[in-house]
Order: sequence, then structure tokens, then C-alpha cells
Amino acid sequence: MSKRTSLAAAAVLIGAVLIAPGPATAEPPGGGGVQNVIPITQVLAFGQKVTAVAVEYSSEVNPRTLDRDTYTVSDSLYNFRFNPVGDITDPTKRANRTVTAVYTNDAPALNATKQSDPGTFVIIELDPRDPGGNTVMATGNYVTVNPDLQTQVVQNEDVYAQPGKGQGRGPRLAAASDEAYRPTKPAVNLLVDDFVYKRFTTTTGTMIPYAYHLPDGYDAAKKYPVVVILPGQGMGFNGSNEGVQVAADIPATAWLQPKWTGTDEDVIVLAPQNQRVGTAAAQADVMVELLNAFAREFSVDQDRIYASTVSYGSTLAWAALATHPGLFDGALITGGFAASAAQATAIAASGTPVWITHGTGDHLLNVVTTGQTSYNRIWNAYMALGKTPAQANALVKYTEYADSAFYEPDRHLAAAPTYEDKTILQWLLSQ
Repeated sequence: MSKRTSLAAAAVLIGAVLIAPGPATAEPPGGGGVQNVIPITQVLAFGQKVTAVAVEYSSEVNPRTLDRDTYTVSDSLYNFRFNPVGDITDPTKRANRTVTAVYTNDAPALNATKQSDPGTFVIIELDPRDPGGNTVMATGNYVTVNPDLQTQVVQNEDVYAQPGKGQGRGPRLAAASDEAYRPTKPAVNLLVDDFVYKRFTTTTGTMIPYAYHLPDGYDAAKKYPVVVILPGQGMGFNGSNEGVQVAADIPATAWLQPKWTGTDEDVIVLAPQNQRVGTAAAQADVMVELLNAFAREFSVDQDRIYASTVSYGSTLAWAALATHPGLFDGALITGGFAASAAQATAIAASGTPVWITHGTGDHLLNVVTTGQTSYNRIWNAYMALGKTPAQANALVKYTEYADSAFYEPDRHLAAAPTYEDKTILQWLLSQ
């Protein structure tokens, strides 16, 4: 993915600029009609996108008059992995989303049952694999979360309030219209909004933003495993894109969801956002100082500290594994750069388990010179130490994904199919 790799790859987006507001569309009229339009986002395998919209009315809505044809939701087809940033506001590069459920609620929130609860909000759920609705955008060599989402809602049919005596349609709250309503409030970002976003300053004066999430019901008397998420090149801190490392890819939020991990075990997630300044080794030292300070502040199981990387984040992991042996108890390297021969020797000496995944068709980091090379170097280093093949196979693992494993055509983002495999995540937690 062009935002995660070498400067040569990132240079494709040099000259990209912050977008201007999109074309004018209708503002909700207030009064007795539509009050607010609020996007709801989720982080999926290929990053954050709008997966629902909450439309607020002035009175409790009668759900019996609603169906999937009541609304049309459209969005920009822009995807920062493939498209120029100007596509975000291009009116010819939009598409209607597939509406999968419509129901009422008392807050701009999803209902797992997709059944209506009394409330003034209508929740319009959308097919998460539709093209369109991506929230992350390119700004120069970095990415950020777009503050001006291009989601639009058209109310095709009249919407009614609950009838006073429980019979009939009730008074009309808003008439059908071809007006396209834009968001009026910031998006509700599921899980992403639950992270704490802070900054840490090292003993040498380097500042590093970071995000973290503690388990619900966090108990300082217990010890928790921690997964450290090391993001790609473009997710580094550029001065104004704080927090994008949580939204851009699946790893940070996956560990909060049993549907991804396959386990109910509570996990602490720490997501540093290094400034992309200096060598990978220097950035790794900054990350390690943050991690050590974090582990002193919170109840971290010192025998269960793990690293999970995306693309460029691998360079920080390789450096930390080699120069801080024993810090990590396991590492998951997805779509990464190659470990050097010296790093492979040091990693084998420490015995830290590593699982490497890569896409066969990775268009940015050739699989032969990166994923396969890392695996072979570490495996051979174990052989040089006198390990048996079986012992080496238990300590360094490798998975290569064919193009068919990617439901979006970004074969560089090996994190997507990796995180769809619960056995790999469970393996990491078992180390």
C-alpha cells in the first residue's frame, strides 16, 4: 500500500493536498423534519469506512412505515490506496450504497438484533463491502482521517411519528424529497472513539503520540497481555494526523473483538505513532521507551508483550527484537520489510517466536526479497545454532497469501487476510 512503504512508493502521492469541502447539498431543515445526519464508522479488514448512518428526527419515529427503500445513501468511491485525493469530491465518482437494514433507536448506535427500539433516530445499516465510504485520505506522504465525510442521504418516502394512540401512521415528520442531506455532526467511530489518545516525551525530548485501550472493567490487580501495534509509513505522525494508526487498518481494533480474535480474553492495545524521523532503529528506541513507561503505569503481564506490524512497522519490530532481546514475547510481521542477516541472528539467539505473513502479489514489497527472505534468514539462523527443523518451525512461521485472499486489490496489506485468520491471532496470544 502506497502509504506504508518506501519513500519511492510514497512519492507517488507527493503534491496531494487537503481537500476542499464537497459540493453544496441540502442542510437538514430542522423544524419537524430531519434534525441531524450522523455517519457511523467501523474499522474493517482494509480500514475504516462508513457502515451506517443515523438520521435524527424531532419526535419518536414510527418504525412500521420504514423499509430499505425509504432511504438512498451514497458516498464517494475514493480509496486512498488506489485513487487521487481529488476523487473525494468528484461528483462523477460516487455510488449508492447497499442498504441492509433500517430500524429506529434512541441513540446514533447500532442494534445487534437490527430490531427497532423506540427512539428519534433511524439507523440505516450499509453493506460493509460496498465500494465507497472510506474515511482515510492521503495528505502528501501521510494519511489522515477525513474530517469532511462525503456521505449523503436522500429520504425517498415520507417518515411518520408514532401515532398517539398506537394506531395508524402518526403525524408526518418529514416529507419525501430528492434533497441529499450531508452529515451535520461528527461521525460516531465505533471502537476508535473508545481509545485514549495521548502524547509521550522521551528522556531525550522526542515526542511520540500514542493511543491505548484498556479492557472494560480493567482491574489493576490483574495482569493483562498487551499487543503493541506498529503501523505503516504513512500512519506515522506528521503533526496533524494523530490517531490515524488506529483507524487506517484493522490490527488495533481487532484485539477488542472476539469475532476477530476468537477468544474472550481481555487484551490491552498500545498503538504508538512514531514521527518518521531518523532511522528505524532510532524510532524503535523511542517506541521501546514509551512501552516501558506504559508497562510501569498499567498492569501489564511482562511475560506476554507482543508486537504486530503493518508494512514499515516491521522495521521497528526487527530493530527492537534484535537490540532489546526479551522485550517482546512474540511478533506478528505482516507485509513487512526484510530482517537483516544480523537482526535474524540476534532474533534466533533470543528465541522470540515470529510469524511472518506476506502477499504473493505484493506490488510494493516483493515477496521474495522481503517476506521470504526474513523467514529464510531467521530459520537458517536457528539451524546455525543447532536447532532441529522441528524446533525452528515452532519458532519462526511463514504464511503467503495468494491474490484471492484479498477482497480488495491491495495485495500489500497482508494484515487483512492475516487478521481474518483467528488461529494466527490466537497463536500470538499463546506465546
